Amino acid sequence: MRKSDFDPVSKDIFNKRLKRLTLIIVVVFSILILRFWFLQVVNGHMYRAKSENNRIRILDIPPFRGMILDRNGEIFVDNRPSYDLYVIPEEVQDWEKLIINLNLLTGLDPESVKLKLNKEKRKPPFSPVCLKRDMSRNELAKIESHRFNLPGIIVKIASQRHYIYGKSASHILGYLGEINEKQLSSGRYVGNKSGDLIGKSGVEKKWQKYLNGIRGGEQVEVEAAGRIIRVIAQKQAIPGANVCLTIDKDLQAVAEKAMIGKRGAIVAMDPDNGQILVMVSSPSFDPNLFVEGIDETTWKEMALSKKFPLQNRALAGQYSPGSVFKIVVALAGLEEGVIDFGDEVVCNGIYKLGRSSFRCWKRGGHGKVNLYRALAESCDVYFYKLGEQLGIDRISEYARKFGLGEATGIDIGQEKRGLVPNRAWKLKKYGESWQGGETLSTVIGQSYVLVTPIQMVVAVAAVFNGGNIFEPQITRWVGKNEAEKIYEFVPVLKGNLGFRQENLEIVKKALIGVVNDPHGTGKRARFKNVTVAGKTGTVQVVTRKRQQELQKLNKDNEIPYKARDHAWFVAVAPAAKPRIAIAVLVEHGGHGGSTAAPIAREIISEAIKKNYIFREPR
Repeated sequence: MRKSDFDPVSKDIFNKRLKRLTLIIVVVFSILILRFWFLQVVNGHMYRAKSENNRIRILDIPPFRGMILDRNGEIFVDNRPSYDLYVIPEEVQDWEKLIINLNLLTGLDPESVKLKLNKEKRKPPFSPVCLKRDMSRNELAKIESHRFNLPGIIVKIASQRHYIYGKSASHILGYLGEINEKQLSSGRYVGNKSGDLIGKSGVEKKWQKYLNGIRGGEQVEVEAAGRIIRVIAQKQAIPGANVCLTIDKDLQAVAEKAMIGKRGAIVAMDPDNGQILVMVSSPSFDPNLFVEGIDETTWKEMALSKKFPLQNRALAGQYSPGSVFKIVVALAGLEEGVIDFGDEVVCNGIYKLGRSSFRCWKRGGHGKVNLYRALAESCDVYFYKLGEQLGIDRISEYARKFGLGEATGIDIGQEKRGLVPNRAWKLKKYGESWQGGETLSTVIGQSYVLVTPIQMVVAVAAVFNGGNIFEPQITRWVGKNEAEKIYEFVPVLKGNLGFRQENLEIVKKALIGVVNDPHGTGKRARFKNVTVAGKTGTVQVVTRKRQQELQKLNKDNEIPYKARDHAWFVAVAPAAKPRIAIAVLVEHGGHGGSTAAPIAREIISEAIKKNYIFREPR
């Protein structure tokens, strides 16, 4: 087409469109320039800060938890290295192959791996995801030797709580568990974060704040994808403080061995200050299970077990005290002037109250008995008469002077109060009047009265230490070491029985007779060169008639376990100046003298070896 043929109208339209396009381009570039100016000049500081934050990250350095020691510095609980398996998801291309290899090498369940990855998918890029904690050395060796087939897999060494002796002292030490949302929001766990393990019971819980330590951190530079380039700065974590207990590891081990296969509790205490030397609750549990991550099946088995392995029977087991309660009743009678040391009662094996008959444990009776023989041989008839003279309200009043019916205040808590009944209590509880027969049952430690083993060790200690009621304590000190302490044990005197010394001496002499007289019920706790004083107790769980019926029905002609009596024994040694007070309770153990007294003897024997108790010259 010739130039002369170009249509003027089309040329005009073309020029108009060109101008419009030019204007649009100018406007767009103006907007872009304005936007760049706004981003760089107006909001530049904000985006620079965001850029720095994306480039710099703060990583946690968890602290080492403080150790738990026995009274002599022997380690009960420390920390050991844990080899933990992690994966960096962004570095894995073939997930199916990796999961199969991990299953072959470590037994990791493929479904659990997928579940953990889904749970952690919101984490920042290149953040390691933990697949397995605490690999065995065999598993670690397999992983290290097959690294070329495991892209994205790394192994980290972490600190893991280690309960060196497994089940030993587990109810004292307690266990760890992952902190929950409620605890995080409570404000009581400053410095802890989601995923941290904290003390859930026992000493681990009591001293959580100090055992935990202070977490550190490191400032690292990362690339755009999230990989760490270099460490910029580091603040080391501060280890937790150590906790030294009053427990003696060797005495504890002897007591635990004596309770293997039995249910019950043992508490041993220094009578002069309240320091607990032994605390056993059987059956027990292994706190290491909780650190490793207890599975739901195992947890349900423990929580629902009829053996109640998680319950600290020494503090929370509430039992009828049996004839051990006669110590309280004897002192009440002496203090109230109802009896005199030489007063005698004829025991023919039965005591009549109205139309009811109350039997002595010894068929045929004990004959003429005074207070000494009544305690040494545990005559029930003597105490039936004494109980009728005292009445339940006075008995209750004296029981409370011993601290029964209230918590001792021991520093690891979760303690039960027990029960000391009186007329007002029964009327309020049941809307019924107190009956005379209930008083007679109470004086021999049956009926409604309930005590805990730790209450009974405090009570028997008070008889021999001048009437002092000490608050039991399980902690000697908390700190870096014995020279640098945050907390140090100080005896806490809660009160004094306030009884006349001559009355205490009468009862003390009778309790020496329990162990050392030929007919004493606790003679199986006797030593040649150490004078032990004590009191046995046998608690009926069902009536004698019912026991006999069940025995006949049993193919082995034995009393079924659940129908057998509970066995008690409380003791001190040496009697003149006690260094140790002990309470032993064996559930369904039979007679206190034959089952519980020998256990106390084993503990006293170990205490002699360790020079807690010195042999007396003869």
